[in-house]
Amino acid sequence: MALQPVRGTHDLLPDEAAIHRHVEQTAFAVAKRYGFGEIVTPIFEFTEVFSRTLGETSDVVTKEMYTFEDRSGDSVTLRPEGTAGVARAFISGGLAQSLPLKLFYRGPMFRHERPQKGRLRQFHQVGVELLGVDSPLADIEVLALGWRFLSELGLADKVALEINTLGDADSRAAYRHTLTAFLSQYRNDLSEDSRNRLERNPLRVLDSKDETDKRIVAGAPSMADSLTEQARAFFDTVKVGLDKLGIPYAVNPRLVRGLDYYCHTAFEFVTTQLGAQGTVLAGGRYDGLIGQMGGPATPGIGWAAGVERLSMLVESRPEADRPVAVIPFGQDLAAFQLADTLRSAGITVQMGYTGNLKKRLERANKANARFAVMLGEDEMSRGCVTIKDLDAGAQREAPMTEVVSLLQGKI
Repeated sequence: MALQPVRGTHDLLPDEAAIHRHVEQTAFAVAKRYGFGEIVTPIFEFTEVFSRTLGETSDVVTKEMYTFEDRSGDSVTLRPEGTAGVARAFISGGLAQSLPLKLFYRGPMFRHERPQKGRLRQFHQVGVELLGVDSPLADIEVLALGWRFLSELGLADKVALEINTLGDADSRAAYRHTLTAFLSQYRNDLSEDSRNRLERNPLRVLDSKDETDKRIVAGAPSMADSLTEQARAFFDTVKVGLDKLGIPYAVNPRLVRGLDYYCHTAFEFVTTQLGAQGTVLAGGRYDGLIGQMGGPATPGIGWAAGVERLSMLVESRPEADRPVAVIPFGQDLAAFQLADTLRSAGITVQMGYTGNLKKRLERANKANARFAVMLGEDEMSRGCVTIKDLDAGAQREAPMTEVVSLLQGKI
């Protein structure tokens, strides 16, 4: 059997890796402008970090996590998402005295899902978390950051922002009662998953992908009817803030987060260009998360975005540096010396190792080189090189000592 990548994993070859890097670097550059600093958490955590935050009965915990015992007998899990690790770092790092905290993260995540377009078992995310601010202004800032990031990727006309409010604790309790009463009328018609969720977490029924469930849910009461005055005012402020910033949005009353630590704003940026995998960036407010994990009560809001999905949408590819091709003929060590000098001056260099001049120039053109610098015995005896402009086709001799100054600023 020939060696293949594990199902649901994917090699990023240079061209594709460049797009991924462009997405990540754009996210980081925008996050820095908004005052976010980078945090790097481990790729694996104790399993409890995720089972306590994602919910013991969630699909991620029960079906999708890569969990194993290490050699010490501890149960550890490859991270399926980024927020739980950031929250754990906040608690274990004793960062409560540093609030507010604005954190950016990026890196691979792992879920044992059925691989399909835009969804892999090892995938990559970028994300932000804003901890310690309970004002709707934090929600507006995090949403604006997401919109700015997608806009700078050139995706403003390819995505749509959907928002909803999950209300405060009193709103959710009232809505849970109302929703349970409504769904109980259709208990026998609901899917098995939704019947189970009806007892434990009825809000998750609203997110069911089962077609019968969707038809039932279409007639369900809206969270808006259960909002307290304070929760309604909070959501109104978020909407006014988006209006003032010129960020288009639509209210989607079926957009929910099932776990109890979520509250107030939930949002998704969605696209119609990736088939079923339409969500490219999603997030919400989770004021109860850190307290549920055993830390101090700390408000928080954030989002995560899938790098693979965004890479599929990005049309403007980042421009790679145009190298200089150094082509030696019997002067290999001198060529390496020259290449090292050019690289020290910040110039990207490709070495033309083998083949006749025609072949080496063909490879230089394939690498999109701007100039070729050729060294032969004749040139070396006179202390010079031949520089060929591969765009214009013209070439000239130049003293070895002037090569750097001639090429700098022209690449």
